Amino acid sequence: MLDTENNNLDDSQPQMRLLLASNSPRRRELLAGLDIPMEVVRLKDIDETHPEGLQGGDIPLHIAKLKMSAYDMQLKPGEVLITADTIVWCDGEEMGKPHDRADAQRMLHRLSGCTHQVYTGVCLRSAADSTSFVCCTNVTFGTLTDEQIDYYIDQYRPYDKAGAYGIQEWIGYVGCTQLEGSYYNVMGLPVQRLYQALIKLKI
Repeated sequence: MLDTENNNLDDSQPQMRLLLASNSPRRRELLAGLDIPMEVVRLKDIDETHPEGLQGGDIPLHIAKLKMSAYDMQLKPGEVLITADTIVWCDGEEMGKPHDRADAQRMLHRLSGCTHQVYTGVCLRSAADSTSFVCCTNVTFGTLTDEQIDYYIDQYRPYDKAGAYGIQEWIGYVGCTQLEGSYYNVMGLPVQRLYQALIKLKI
């Protein structure tokens, strides 16, 4: 029998509520999997260009911080604002979202037969504290044929995805030969690392 006298929750503590500042349906789906009440909030438009010289994970972390600074509403007790940005990094080249079909083709040809890094920068802020981190996953693709690349682009239209691919889609099924690190990070949100960061906020 549950000992209600010793196991009551402290009603004085506000329930955690996550505010996700992202238009990504994949991030919404992943964050919802934590079973913590959440909602999506909109940010004002920001310039996501970054200073020259930033490398690898410093780029998405910089952009995630820009997104965080664009939210000017006061957070209530228990609320945690989350912003994130993801890039693909291949041999010193940043790959964001492709501009068009030709750009998507170029990116996938570049990733074919190579190991690249997927970096996600994440920022969290509560009414009393804030933290941020970068997560990196190494992804290796086998050789992709022209036909495979064209089929994927035409069928899945990956223009909203960094590096012009979604690991959870057809191209990941047939192309990914090795993955080192968080799979969910490649989808756009390293939820296990995020969960640990939420614990450290002590809400």
